[in-house]
Amino acid sequence: MTGGSDPTSVRPPAPISDYGLLGDTRTAALVAADGGIDWFCVPRFDGEPLFGRLVGGPEAGTFRVGPAASATPVQRRYRRHTATLETTWAVGGGRLTLTEAMLAEVSGRLLPTTLIVRRLSAEAAPVDAVVEFDPRLGVRHRRPRVHRRGPALACQWGALAVSLDTSEDLTIEPGRPALIRIGPGRPVTLVLAVAYREPLIHVDPGWAWELLGEDEERWRAWTAEIDGSLPFREEVVRSLLTMRLLTYSPSRAPVAAPTTSLPEEPGGVRNWDYRYVWPRDASIGVSAFLSVGKPDEARGFLAWLLHASRLQRPRLPALLTLDGRDVPAERELPGWPGYLGSVPVRIGNGAAGQHQLDGYGWVIDAAWAFVQAGQPLYSETWRAVRGFADVVARCWREPDAGIWEVRQPAQHVHSKLMGWLALDRALRIADTHPIRRRQRRRWLEARDGITAEIRSSGFNPTAASYVRTYGSADLDAALLVLPLLEMDSIESPRVRGTVDAIRDGLSAGGPLLYRYPPGRDGLPGTEGAFLPCSFWLVQALARTGRRAEAIEMFRAMLEYASPLGLYAEELDPATGAQIGNYPQTLTHAALVQAALAIRDAPVG
Repeated sequence: MTGGSDPTSVRPPAPISDYGLLGDTRTAALVAADGGIDWFCVPRFDGEPLFGRLVGGPEAGTFRVGPAASATPVQRRYRRHTATLETTWAVGGGRLTLTEAMLAEVSGRLLPTTLIVRRLSAEAAPVDAVVEFDPRLGVRHRRPRVHRRGPALACQWGALAVSLDTSEDLTIEPGRPALIRIGPGRPVTLVLAVAYREPLIHVDPGWAWELLGEDEERWRAWTAEIDGSLPFREEVVRSLLTMRLLTYSPSRAPVAAPTTSLPEEPGGVRNWDYRYVWPRDASIGVSAFLSVGKPDEARGFLAWLLHASRLQRPRLPALLTLDGRDVPAERELPGWPGYLGSVPVRIGNGAAGQHQLDGYGWVIDAAWAFVQAGQPLYSETWRAVRGFADVVARCWREPDAGIWEVRQPAQHVHSKLMGWLALDRALRIADTHPIRRRQRRRWLEARDGITAEIRSSGFNPTAASYVRTYGSADLDAALLVLPLLEMDSIESPRVRGTVDAIRDGLSAGGPLLYRYPPGRDGLPGTEGAFLPCSFWLVQALARTGRRAEAIEMFRAMLEYASPLGLYAEELDPATGAQIGNYPQTLTHAALVQAALAIRDAPVG
């Protein structure tokens, strides 16, 4: 092993879709195709970055393990139905493979520390590899206090401790790339352990490698329980596994994405922190898990929501932290260069204080799906749901920020539809759960009032479509939920007209859709096609009897996945590049729901 300069420290940023996801259901790491972990927050998704190069530049740190010479992977994949990532490069006359995973459990219990296991192995001929271990904690890129015990390395920042153990007698220095030669039959295993307010541990690499095998068996057992009759089952399983990796196990709350400030417009200002929980997005995931035979995930989320909303109930916050607290105030990080120069880099999220009526509809609909699956609500859960419905009945006439979180409140038609859904599903639950007669009557009156107002103020006869806001001619792709609600018959000309108008009027080419007419949100710049909307269109087509078209569109959308089957929030229609925070829980949940809609659509 020798030290020396290494081109990785000045390597250009990788495309977002080049990144793979490692996760332990508490935090996640993004790994570039060259073996660089360029994003990893500790001790959980919304913690401080330990490796932040993705949006913080070289000064924010990385952990690269890969070929010393520049090389493009010849194969990159997840081991089937697991969270283990394999990357293979052809280097000279040999092949170098990096096998890695972040380990979640041992013997059915969460590990007390986060473990990342990374093994380099060679075939055919020895291969020169590099290890660049450069941890820099937080927004100020703090370097650690370093201790050694033989070749084992320990780094300390107050209550946070990180250890790096290797299977060979390697001397790794933080911030100094080390060159190593990997011979056939002589793999090298590295184990990164992160302890927060826990005693620092050093992990035997051989034991950690065995634990990786146990982790794979656990994931295979989990995925084996997923409905085997699903169309596009492999893609659905990968999405569900991704959603599970992005669910914070201590609270069972799904994070929207593990990243902050990956841009909706490269070089622009549309850069937001998504490392929090949107009850709306989480509820969509609940319905997806329920529909494939995973009720525990749904039950866990509803328990979290009951706990998280208790201090603000009956109001439903637009978003919360992983443990149900208020999201930090949005602030910008000076000096952080951003991904491809996209500044500002932000932490916290200003949407936390918004009134978003649609969230109530998604949450109560998830509760209804739970009841439909034969799982009655606990009395306290039903009390919370009744409170949410009461808020909708009282406040539905007020303008809100809507699903797209615009800064200027308006009378969003989609929000009204979801208000209708909240009351309708609450009334359905009330058929089997106790409720006062006066409360039921109030919900009925409000639901009927919403129906009348949407039909009179939210429909544009000229376009034969429902529109984005009262009196507007703008379309809104969120209205693709209309065929799912049963407010109007799926045979209604209004429903089909809305689906067709959105498909044509918001097209970004092929199967891609914009959320609304580009540039109509009061922010500078523009954005890409919003990927969940395309899967919502698949759902709408399937529900309105156009199964063949839905299948064709679903197949087209699969072509836009990353090489590892992952999706960001958006896609640049001009270049096909994935943009926005990544991977996005909402996109993967929408993919699952689209596949379920195809499954349930009549053939013919």
